[in-house]
Amino acid sequence: MIIRNAQSGDLETVAEIYNHAVLNTTAIFNDSIVDAANRAAWLAERTRLGYPVLVAVDDDGSVMGYASFGDWRAFDGYRHTVEHSVYVHIDHRGEGIAESLMKALIERAREIGKHVMIAGIESRNVASIRLHEKLGFGSVEPIRQVGVKFGEWLDLTFMYLTLDDRPTPN
Repeated sequence: MIIRNAQSGDLETVAEIYNHAVLNTTAIFNDSIVDAANRAAWLAERTRLGYPVLVAVDDDGSVMGYASFGDWRAFDGYRHTVEHSVYVHIDHRGEGIAESLMKALIERAREIGKHVMIAGIESRNVASIRLHEKLGFGSVEPIRQVGVKFGEWLDLTFMYLTLDDRPTPN
């Protein structure tokens, strides 16, 4: 497996992975699917902001998963905090891809001087919560019924990782 920056040729599969999560899981609190053009605009915006979009590819160059982060909230006081997402193709789950992507993503956040990384996880997604715990993320009490999908209320668990030990922001 190779982890690298996403390229335009990856975006069809990135959209496929995203759409599978939209249509079949509660990992994304969204009902609308996207196309490669949408993901190209998303990639361009992340790149413009200096944020990574990483892909995990196999020996043939096929995308097996992707991860990215962006601003957590739009206010200046949150400029040292990012929120991330990581998704793995259904055919490659359980192979350690999410963990590898997360480790690379955490390193990228540290490299650009971010202080905290946030994850918003649907509270029943035990696999994702366990992965984040393994990587050192702490959690707060779930926020009940803040989302809706497939005709049911969804709870959201926020998890966070402090990326450095600086005593004051710079």
